[in-house]
Amino acid sequence: MSSFTTAAATMQVLSIAAMEEASRRGQRDADLEHLFLALVLSDQSAGRALRAAGVTLTGARDAVDAMHSDQLRAIGVAVDQPAPGRIVFHETRGYEWTPRALNLLKHAGDKGGGDAAAVLRELLAEPSGLIADLLARLSLSVDQVETALTIEQSTPPPERPADAAATPRAVTGRTEVFVPASVETVWALVADPLRMPEWNPSVGTIEPDGNDHTDTATVGSSWLAITPTVHPDGKPARVKREFRRRRVQLVDTAELVRIAWQTSYPDTTRGTANVLSIELTPAPGGTQLRLAMSWARSRGWRRIVGWPLRPLQRFLAWLGLVQIGGGISRVFR
Repeated sequence: MSSFTTAAATMQVLSIAAMEEASRRGQRDADLEHLFLALVLSDQSAGRALRAAGVTLTGARDAVDAMHSDQLRAIGVAVDQPAPGRIVFHETRGYEWTPRALNLLKHAGDKGGGDAAAVLRELLAEPSGLIADLLARLSLSVDQVETALTIEQSTPPPERPADAAATPRAVTGRTEVFVPASVETVWALVADPLRMPEWNPSVGTIEPDGNDHTDTATVGSSWLAITPTVHPDGKPARVKREFRRRRVQLVDTAELVRIAWQTSYPDTTRGTANVLSIELTPAPGGTQLRLAMSWARSRGWRRIVGWPLRPLQRFLAWLGLVQIGGGISRVFR
């Protein structure tokens, strides 16, 4: 992955997480503290380093709330902050970075390649003292976090098994996401087809699939997923009638380790079936998910015509996986 692609992907993921955190407090501007919270959730080395140093999402949120309360008291405002609500970023509009946060992200891209580690280093060096204050509230120092990041970056990545979704003739998109919940809790969500509308934005409701329906998900069992006609923000979703229904079938499972769902279109022969694979690995503070989306390559002339579009297909698959991973994470935040 090029440095430009890395920076763009990092910006996308961090922006979503930071603005989701801002939305819990009814804020539309994401600032440095929200960027810090997004890094705590990052699946990259920066997030792993923060969690290895003992930073949890709950602890970081509490530190941010305490800092804001102290800042208000310092100017003579003594009011109790309202309790945070749920994440509504995906249901609302009008979010943006503050100028100093946007400037920091630009420097991270220009100087350090733009990955999450570069963003964290820029944040640790930021001159306002905000991050040093937050870390002190978490019983940490800037030096301790820098050391944890250096150690994390020098540790070889773990070997990964082959994707359950991949086949020799498949096109596959991939991403990873950290979820602040135990493997058992995350598994209970992703392995239950009836809970799929909670985390998959393309699923509005789940219905029985005729005689194939069972109450327990076993390999081969299937359900019908109905695509929502309205986006979470209230805007209509344009979905052709023949693509409204999707057959979701369990094609692979190993309890607490991996699961794969195949999606096909029973009302048309034009739709291409795809397989979503989710692999779960215990991690400090939660669960690391490895997501892969795979679909068969076209044959004959369609394959030749479609070849130039392969990078775009992979990008769109990655974008869809980011939304799915974000949906899973959101359930536990």
